[in-house]
Amino acid sequence: MKKIAVINDISGFGKCSLTAAIPIISSHKMQCCPLVSGVFSNQTGYDSFKYADMTEHMQGFIEEWKKLGANFDAIITGFISNPKQVKIINDFIGCFKKEETLLVVDPVMADDGETYKGFNKEKIDAVCSLAKKADIITPNISELCILENESFDDIKGEKALPKAERLAKCFYEKNKVKLVITGIEISEKEIATAAFDGKSFQITINEKIGKSFSGTGDILCATLTCELLEGRDLFASTEYACNFINKAIRKTTEKEHINYADGIDFEYFL
Repeated sequence: MKKIAVINDISGFGKCSLTAAIPIISSHKMQCCPLVSGVFSNQTGYDSFKYADMTEHMQGFIEEWKKLGANFDAIITGFISNPKQVKIINDFIGCFKKEETLLVVDPVMADDGETYKGFNKEKIDAVCSLAKKADIITPNISELCILENESFDDIKGEKALPKAERLAKCFYEKNKVKLVITGIEISEKEIATAAFDGKSFQITINEKIGKSFSGTGDILCATLTCELLEGRDLFASTEYACNFINKAIRKTTEKEHINYADGIDFEYFL
């Protein structure tokens, strides 16, 4: 059975991070091995939450995994709640990433032209440094702007895709990291996801339904990684993940009352 180490937080409510990754990876008949970076009562998109930082425990857990002789087919990193975790994650990668291990980094920092609360320069620099070591990164277009030190201009509308392509090529040229860029609103009714493998830039377009749901980036990252491990190429894996998310959003919006912080009802389609 293939194993995927997922370094991320977990929330009691709000289908994101490990709450989303574990069932998705399991449904692909792979084992999710979570290294928990933080525990939230509910994810940060709600009005309030309680948080327990796991930074001081992470290295001890890693040492136990070393004793077990753990090996992974892929490593996924997501939301980094404490910049001190980046050194721990780098050490983890140095220990467990083999030549054949796929490293997927979701550089969670921003959305819709705004950085998330609590992301100062130290934290942003830490995430950017980690992204440069990945095999594949899955930023939204706002995060790609940060990675390339660009303004948030032209991240929606007809200029958004050309900007995403230019920035993706620049990032790949410097770091040799493939990209899947999410959340590109090309019109009021269409949202695009773009993938760049170093040679070709291909897009998947889905109907934009409702507002922005929490957790879709985590769902895409987990699904994409599993599909890649099953042998699909970057573009087929991206299209599969986008269509999966689109179906789940359609199901979710059938409800009379929608709380976008709750995430999407992807469980129906596992």
